[in-house]
Amino acid sequence: MSQPEPDSTTPLLRDERSSSDDSQDDDYRSRWRSIRVMYFTMFLSSVGFTIVITSLWPYLQKTDDSTDASFLGWVVAAYSIGQMVASPIFGWWSNHRPRREPLVCSISINLAANIYYAYAYLPKTYNKYHILMSRVFVGFGAGNVAVVRSYVAGATSLNERTGAMANMSACQALGFILGPALQACLSFIGEEGVTLDFIALKLNMYTTPALLAAVFGLINILLVVILLREHHVDEDGRHIQSINYTSEERVDISEETVESIDQVAVMTSNILFFIIMFIFAIFETITTPLSMDMFAWTRKEAVLYNGIILCCIGFVSILVFLAVKVAALRFGDRPVLLIGLVIIFCGFFILLPWGNHYPKIQWADIKNNSFVTQMPDLVPAPNSTVEPTGCPIEQTWCQYTPAIHIAQFFSADFLIGVGYPACNVMSYTLYSKILGPKPQGVYMGWLTASGSGARTLGPVFVSHVYTHLGPRWTFSLICGIVAGAIILLISAYRRLIAFSVRHGRIVE
Repeated sequence: MSQPEPDSTTPLLRDERSSSDDSQDDDYRSRWRSIRVMYFTMFLSSVGFTIVITSLWPYLQKTDDSTDASFLGWVVAAYSIGQMVASPIFGWWSNHRPRREPLVCSISINLAANIYYAYAYLPKTYNKYHILMSRVFVGFGAGNVAVVRSYVAGATSLNERTGAMANMSACQALGFILGPALQACLSFIGEEGVTLDFIALKLNMYTTPALLAAVFGLINILLVVILLREHHVDEDGRHIQSINYTSEERVDISEETVESIDQVAVMTSNILFFIIMFIFAIFETITTPLSMDMFAWTRKEAVLYNGIILCCIGFVSILVFLAVKVAALRFGDRPVLLIGLVIIFCGFFILLPWGNHYPKIQWADIKNNSFVTQMPDLVPAPNSTVEPTGCPIEQTWCQYTPAIHIAQFFSADFLIGVGYPACNVMSYTLYSKILGPKPQGVYMGWLTASGSGARTLGPVFVSHVYTHLGPRWTFSLICGIVAGAIILLISAYRRLIAFSVRHGRIVE
């Protein structure tokens, strides 16, 4: 049956019919209703991560005095460690059983982990390790992203795929908007907030966002149980028998499945996705410490202002996702991915420090220094409640590295906010097309694990390099990594094509 060309002006969540005279309206409506549930699951997964990301550093500082910037990297990475472990498991599970099962299980784990995070202040000791473990379990629950991506890839035709993946990424971006925006709004509760004695719970600017994420998780479980149905279509949009209860090795959708997948293209896609997620994990980890060091923001100011910044980046990302759908149809997926990487390179290049203006040094770290005897006005009285601000003196680079101007900071935020979403959606859209009709649960699990590995290593890398070497080395190394990704994409450019194009069924 011939398929109409997708409409590039289709609204974000509008259904795209595979045939104007579709005789299976009920199946069609059920398929897109289920896909929208997947969109919402991706949205809530994003909210669950970003709703605490801007307050994570001050929460650690307030809860455990022994916390340093290096430990922050491990706490941010903890989410991705959990997701990296869980993604192949949930992906394999989704290939053998109804997807409702791994989804409900993963979301329940996520819900419980957010409650654990809210109570992490309660133990008398080792609070930072409780925060660390709670983030591991939140990430483990977020391993359902592999299930979501494999479902959308299997429930859409080749023509629908780019639009559906862009819609899913737009929902993820909405989560990135709502998460920091909610955190910014909840920052007005303050650090003390109110205490519910009967359940020993403090409701403040740090715990309330996690509890709200738990409520969202409960809503998500209800939607999955009530609305989600199994659907699978071939690359032309025709319904085929469900494959979820059969081992990948035994599935026989058609003779297409016996034709080989280009494993070089698969590996290249995984590497590119790793790099894209690695550099964005670095960006979201470094934003709060960098702004506190460079601009002498307090903990509360950093949470509020960075929440607003990430919210604005999220809005930009949504516009980019809508533009990507049109650009990919006109120019192809690979050129959009290449342009996105170039824009990211420019964003991090702009962050390189220059000039003769240096950051303010944090007085709390020099109060025992002999310099204080010469300038006692810099140090408050011992009983002062004023929060120390500025660049900590133990970061020796603060004394000789120029400060980053706020205009540089905003410009880089904008460029990264444009380049990252384009790269993100194009990388896994290309990946799903390269795999073709083969069940994609495990493959998507490995892709998600690749991204999670990047989100694990990225925060650890940046927290150590930034703490010991400063922003000049940090952003120079990142520029080199992005340049390497551009070279890799160009060298493998001809191999990153859809399965059907590779085997001559469709002309690119």
